[in-house]
Amino acid sequence: MSHPESVPPEEPPAASAPAAETEVPLVAPRLRELRRGAGLTLETAAAAAGLSPAHLSRLETGRRQPSLPMLLALARVYGTTVSELLGETVVDRDAVVQAATMEPTRAGGWTYWQAGASGRGMQALRVRVPYGTQGDIVRVHPGEEWLYVLSGRLRLRLGDSTHLLGPGDSAHFDSLTPHRIGAADEDGTDLLFVHTLLQSPTAALCLGPADGHTPGDLR
Repeated sequence: MSHPESVPPEEPPAASAPAAETEVPLVAPRLRELRRGAGLTLETAAAAAGLSPAHLSRLETGRRQPSLPMLLALARVYGTTVSELLGETVVDRDAVVQAATMEPTRAGGWTYWQAGASGRGMQALRVRVPYGTQGDIVRVHPGEEWLYVLSGRLRLRLGDSTHLLGPGDSAHFDSLTPHRIGAADEDGTDLLFVHTLLQSPTAALCLGPADGHTPGDLR
C-alpha cells in the first residue's frame, strides 16, 4: 500500500535515513502482524502501549521509526521481545537445556542456573537461595510466578500470610500480591522458579539482593 503523506518534521534528517530504511521495513509489518495475531484493534493496542492510535498506525506503516521505549512497550503488549521485533532472533532456540552446559551466575550469595531458553515470555531458573540475605525486601510487580522447592525449606510471605514450604511443595501466585521469599534453614534452599518476564515493566525478578543485579540480567 502506498502512502502519499509527506514525512513529518520530527523524522530523522536525510543523513539518518539509511539506518531507518534498514529497520522500519522489518519492524513495521511485524508490528501489524503481531497486533492482528493478538486480536487487538489499533485503539486497544495503542492504549496498552501508551501511544495514540495515529502514532501506532504510523509505526505500522513505516512512516515513523519507533524508539526503544516504544519497542519495549509494544513487545510487552504482544508478548514478544525487542530482538524479535527487530528481526534479530533468527536462529532456532533450543527446547532442551543440558545441565552440563549451564554455568552458574552468582550475586549477593544467590546462585542461578538457566532452566529454559532466553527470549521467551517466561523465564525459568534453578535457584540456590542462601539463608538470611533478602531481609525485609518485599516485591510487587505485574506478572505471575511459580516456584517448586527441591530441597531445604522456603519461607514465603504472600500478603499478610506466611507459608513454610518443604521439598515437593510449590506456589503459583500473582506478582501484584506483595511477596517475599527466603531460606528458612541455615543450609539454604534449592528451588525451581518460573516467572512471566515480559509482563514486568522493569523486566526484573523478585529474587536476590537489592543491589541492582537480578536474574533478569542472565538473558
